[in-house]
Amino acid sequence: MENATLTKSVFKPRARIMLQLGDQLIKNESIALLELIKNSYDADARTANVVMSNIDKVEIGTITIEDDGIGMDMDIIKNVWMEPGSDYKATIFNKKQRTEKFKRLPLGEKGIGRFGAHKLGNTIELVTRMEGKHEIYVNIDWSDFAKSQYLDDVKINLYERKPLVFTGAKTGTRIIIKNLKETWTRGMARDIYRSINSLCSPFSEPRSFRVSLVLCEHSDWLEGLLPWKDIKEYALYRVKCNVAGDEIKRFTYEFTPWPTMAKLKPRTVTEEDKYFQKLKKMVYGPKNKPEPLDLSKFAIGEIKFEALIFDRTPKILSIGVQDKKGFKEYLDQNGGIYVYRDGVRVYDYGEPGNDWLGLGIRRINIPTKRISNNIILGAVHLKRETSGALIEKTNREGFIENDAYNTFKASILYALDKIETFRNPDKEKVQTIYGATPKSEPVTASLADLRYIVEKKVKEPELMKEIVKYIDRIEKDYQLINETLLKSAGAGLSLSIVIHEIEKIIKELLEVLKKSKATERSLHLAKHLSQLVEGYSFILRGSGVKAETLADLVDQALFNIEFRLTAHKIDIITDYNRPLTSSRIKCARRFVINSVLNILDNSIWWLNYYGIQEKKVYITISEEMKGYISIVIADNGKGFSLPTDEVVKPFVSGKPSDMGMGIGLHLVNESMIAQKGLLVFPDWGDFSIPKEFKDGAIIALCFRNKE
Repeated sequence: MENATLTKSVFKPRARIMLQLGDQLIKNESIALLELIKNSYDADARTANVVMSNIDKVEIGTITIEDDGIGMDMDIIKNVWMEPGSDYKATIFNKKQRTEKFKRLPLGEKGIGRFGAHKLGNTIELVTRMEGKHEIYVNIDWSDFAKSQYLDDVKINLYERKPLVFTGAKTGTRIIIKNLKETWTRGMARDIYRSINSLCSPFSEPRSFRVSLVLCEHSDWLEGLLPWKDIKEYALYRVKCNVAGDEIKRFTYEFTPWPTMAKLKPRTVTEEDKYFQKLKKMVYGPKNKPEPLDLSKFAIGEIKFEALIFDRTPKILSIGVQDKKGFKEYLDQNGGIYVYRDGVRVYDYGEPGNDWLGLGIRRINIPTKRISNNIILGAVHLKRETSGALIEKTNREGFIENDAYNTFKASILYALDKIETFRNPDKEKVQTIYGATPKSEPVTASLADLRYIVEKKVKEPELMKEIVKYIDRIEKDYQLINETLLKSAGAGLSLSIVIHEIEKIIKELLEVLKKSKATERSLHLAKHLSQLVEGYSFILRGSGVKAETLADLVDQALFNIEFRLTAHKIDIITDYNRPLTSSRIKCARRFVINSVLNILDNSIWWLNYYGIQEKKVYITISEEMKGYISIVIADNGKGFSLPTDEVVKPFVSGKPSDMGMGIGLHLVNESMIAQKGLLVFPDWGDFSIPKEFKDGAIIALCFRNKE
């Protein structure tokens, strides 16, 4: 550089950087201890024993971690252990160099795990020995780094001596941590116990590695903790599946009712099931725009997912679980989906507060059908050698959230969605036979509370007026539904479903209004709730029913959806240019149009999902079913992905969870019943339909023909 004087310099790290790294890179005591235990795993140890003594007294308390691994010699201590950020393990992994005894690849690669010792205490004594070598002794007082100015000012004494700890042929490493940072409590000790128990997967733990915990003076702190072997016996649903490439390769779902559930029979679904075959290909993306999900685009390898799923309903627990309090506490503390590499846990997936899969958000939308963290014990298994695209964060809080991670996460959610699809019919049977009788929620009182909050919190007069208008409409429609359903069960609509949906959105509205000033979100929720209630009340309303020509209604529906059909390149084949199409049927015009649109919308989605090249939908109007005139709609896809008696149930859908609530066909079915008609899923041959639609989805809206 012209007219410039060159001066060379180097970074001079302050000594206290060692203290900062220990405090900030390691999140908490559990992670700190697990990092040290993982070092034992990498050292090819068979056992790692943790002994905690007087941990409620910082001055005299000690934490000891001892393993029987290969140990370290003076060269490794000086040039690896004493070099934070060393690439020693990363190099071993890149060379795919496995340990001699148990053939392990290293879990660590960043060279910072040793800082876990500083997170736990202010002084450390390390004793280690390799085969055929002398013993190495190191004593570090971390406070020395606070007293000195620069890092190289702190001198650490390394002693090489004849074996005193690892005598004879013994090898391994012992770390004693003293002058503890925290006064340990019963709760902290129980958290450590839980973390150590979850370090190795209970489904397929590495049999060559065992970890034990001993609390010398406070063994009573661990009393009442139920062991894994007791908890797993209470699972009603069990699942195993392998995901690779763009599909679920292997799948086993088991419904295992307790011996006390004599009225229920076990059930198993495997990858050979005809409905599962239609769901195994993975998709994700915006609604109605599914995109292929393919793990093979990244170095992730095959994913193995196993889970036990439970039922926490009080009445269900009363017939099979003795220690109900302990059972629920165990699930509260341990429930969730964990991630393991080579059988050893990747922190901190599955920890309380880390809902990494967003199960809580999924459950808000459809609470009775979705799985939450406190009813599942799940494990995602990865192979260290093939999952290099999943990179652990330096602070040990999971993987870096890159494209590989997003694909990995989406594939787990896809598999979970299919598990829910097969679980829900069995869950419904359990609740019907052994569950509590559903009780109505006080919707009217909730609406009154909502109106009060709106009038109090909403400052803009026009916005308040608009929201109150929707609340009034909701109350009016709800009263119609309530009165009709309580007077007659003939409509076939479940009052509990209606009340549940209404109450759910009211609660969300209340939370929005209580926590912040009213926004467009409030108005959106009010509109959504109004439309939902209106949809149900429309089913029961006597008004709006008059003589209509079905062909005209189908034409109107096709006109309404013309743009979408063109955009998705779907060829509509209509075949109702016959005299019978002039027949007039008493029906609700808007309902018929919306029902046809609903069915066509499903066909569009599934034809895209299956990747059908020449997408076609056939529509006819038929009198082939005696006593009825029917609108018959068929597509050239691969048919229904679930049994047809399931798809008419509320919140049942074969689509991924964020692409369909499963309420459309339920409303169509209930509406047909209310109009004394039928929603039918005919086999090919029941109606005159071209052979090219034989394997697709076929639906008929059947109206009584009284003429």
